[in-house]
Amino acid sequence: MLMNDHSTTRTLLIVWHSRTGAARQLAEAASQGAASVLRELETTEAVSIVSRVASEASAADLLNADAYLFCAPENLASVSGDMKEFFDRTYYEVLDRLNGRPYALAIAAGSDGNGALKQVERICTGWRLRLAAPPYIAHTDAQTPESILAPKTLTSEQCQAACELGGTLAALLA
Repeated sequence: MLMNDHSTTRTLLIVWHSRTGAARQLAEAASQGAASVLRELETTEAVSIVSRVASEASAADLLNADAYLFCAPENLASVSGDMKEFFDRTYYEVLDRLNGRPYALAIAAGSDGNGALKQVERICTGWRLRLAAPPYIAHTDAQTPESILAPKTLTSEQCQAACELGGTLAALLA
């Protein structure tokens, strides 16, 4: 069943923001995982994967998508500023227009991540999105100012978890 009416191709939208590279790596791994599943299912023409940095993502992107993956860092127990700004800019324009569409969530965090996770889950609940897979938090164990601000490299296990999120969403759309 087609969820939106923009074409016969379904769209997975990945919206991400990253300060030190960890959430970007989650988004990239998810995109690769989605593409891999679509190749396995031989449905690469049926599903489009669109990745947008949060500052460039729009309400139209949300409306034109059939499923969503949100990838963001946690900063000071909240979702990062640019990601929050994305939600602030688009929230009311798409309210009651995304109901029932599947989503997943990946958070990059030093040690916790639950503050950002709960914040984005509340937003997605307001949009009446349907959680398609358990949220994933990639812990970087950054605890000092230097390590928090330093560029991050995720482990292969962390990237694999994001890959699986992307694959799950792609399979739902295929």
